[in-house]
Amino acid sequence: MTQELVVNLGREALLAVLLTAGPILGLGMLTGLIISVIQATTQINEQTLTFVPKIVVVLLSIVFFGPWMLTILVDYTRRLFESIPLYVR
Repeated sequence: MTQELVVNLGREALLAVLLTAGPILGLGMLTGLIISVIQATTQINEQTLTFVPKIVVVLLSIVFFGPWMLTILVDYTRRLFESIPLYVR
């Protein structure tokens, strides 16, 4: 296994992780930002106002983006298993 193969394998793994986690993390962060702005303007500092909407948005984004994320992970795993002979030399 050469250094180029290891770097390429790591790059593909990081890309798969970023593509699968990106939409969920982005929507959760956007929801938290919107709620914090609302809390700052109304001066309501209730802890449940931050967690409950974020949990709902994350669960809805998993339902919406789930099939796409599963496709990315299955494709990555298939490519990884198919390239095992290249890594074992």
